[in-house]
Amino acid sequence: MSKSNYLSRVCDFDLQSALDAMGAVLIEGAKWCGKTSTAANVARSILLMQDTDNARSYQEMADTKPSLLLKGENPRLIDEWQMSPILWDAVRFEVDNRGLAGQFILTGSAVPADNVTSHTGTGRFARILMRPMSLYESKESNGTVSLADLFDGKHEIEGKSDLSIEHIAFALCRGGFPATINKSDATALRMAVDYVEAIINQDISRVDGVEKNPTRVRLLLRSLARNIATMTSAQTILGDVESTETSISDKTFAVYYNALRRIFVVEDMLAWSPSLRSKAAIRTSPKRHFVDPSIATAAMRINPAAVLQDFEYFGFLFEALCARDVRVYAQRNDGDVFHYHDKSGLEADMIVQLRNGRWGAVEVKLGNRQIEQAADNLLKLKEKINTDKMRDPSFLLILTGGQFAYRRKDGVLVVPIGCLKN
Repeated sequence: MSKSNYLSRVCDFDLQSALDAMGAVLIEGAKWCGKTSTAANVARSILLMQDTDNARSYQEMADTKPSLLLKGENPRLIDEWQMSPILWDAVRFEVDNRGLAGQFILTGSAVPADNVTSHTGTGRFARILMRPMSLYESKESNGTVSLADLFDGKHEIEGKSDLSIEHIAFALCRGGFPATINKSDATALRMAVDYVEAIINQDISRVDGVEKNPTRVRLLLRSLARNIATMTSAQTILGDVESTETSISDKTFAVYYNALRRIFVVEDMLAWSPSLRSKAAIRTSPKRHFVDPSIATAAMRINPAAVLQDFEYFGFLFEALCARDVRVYAQRNDGDVFHYHDKSGLEADMIVQLRNGRWGAVEVKLGNRQIEQAADNLLKLKEKINTDKMRDPSFLLILTGGQFAYRRKDGVLVVPIGCLKN
C-alpha cells in the first residue's frame, strides 16, 4: 500500500489529533471512500482482515486468541474489523492494559449489530466518520474561499472557479471515491455503476445476514435517487416502489433502509430547530441524501450527458454534491449540517452549525438566475431568528455552479463550489 500516491484528506488532521489523545481510533464510512488508505498513511503495521490468502486464518485466530492479531508496531491498523467483532473488545482490553495513546486504528464500512460487542469503547476509542472526497480533496476546487474563514468573519472574498457546468455534471456522476480519481472518464463512470451493483447484490445483505430481494433494493435506490435532496416521506417512496407492481411493506422498507444506513450509503440531513421570533411551525422531516451523488446517478443509470439534458434534476443533484462537500468541511470545523424549512415555505438548503453555537445559512443554486431569490430567502431567515437566544449568523452564503466568488452589497456571499474548502 503505497504512501507516495496518497491524496491528502481533510480528516488527516482529525486522525492525528485523535491518535494523540486516545488509545484507539475508529474510522467509519462508505466502502471505497478511502478509510484504509488514510489509516495506512500513518499506520506502522497493518492487518487486513479481508486478505484472501489469510482471511480464514485471521478469523480462526480471532476466535481462539485475538490478542495475537494485535501484535505489531503502533499505530496498528486493523482493516474491516467488523468481520471479527471480538477484536473490538480485544483492542479495548489492550488499550487499558498498555495505557498509551495512538495504539490502534480500526476501519469499517459497516456498522455491526449492537449486541456483538460487550463495551461501547467510551474513553478508549475516538470515532471519525469519513465521507467520499470533496472537490477540494480531489483537487477540483481551488479552495480560494475557506469555510473556517467565513465563520471567523472574513467576508471580503474573491475567487474564480475553473469548473464548467459540464465538469460539475461529470464530477457528480463520477463521485468522490478515490479510486475513480485520475481514471479515464469511461472507467470512472463505470466504477460508480459497479459500486451500486455491489450494494444491490451483496453489501446490503451481508451487513445483517438477512437476504434482501435485489429487485426491491434496486427500486428503492431508484426512488431515493429520484427524490434526492427532498423531504419525501417513506410512504411516498413506498408508493413509488409499489407503482412498479413490486410490493414492499412498511417493515421491509425499514429493514432495507436501516441496512443502507449501516453500510453508509444513505445519510439523511436532519431539520434544524432554531429559536425564532415568532411561533412559525418548522417542518421536521429529514432531507433524503446519499453519501455521494454518484450513487443516485448510477441507480438511475444516467450519465453526464443525460444530467445536462434535465436541468431541474441537475439542480437536485448539484445540491447533493454541495451537501457532501459542506459536510466534509463542516466536520473539520467541529460542525454539523442541517436544513431549514418552515410551513410558510421559507427554507435554507443547509445550516452549518458549530458546537460553539456559531452558525451560517446556505442556499444552493446551480445557475445565476435564482441568486436574487436565494439572497432574499437568506435575509428573511436571518430576520426570523431570535437573537436574544441565538447568535446572529456568521454568514449567509449562496453556493453556485458559476465562476466568481464575491460579496454582495447586502452582505450575502456568493461562492462557486469550485472555490470552497474547509
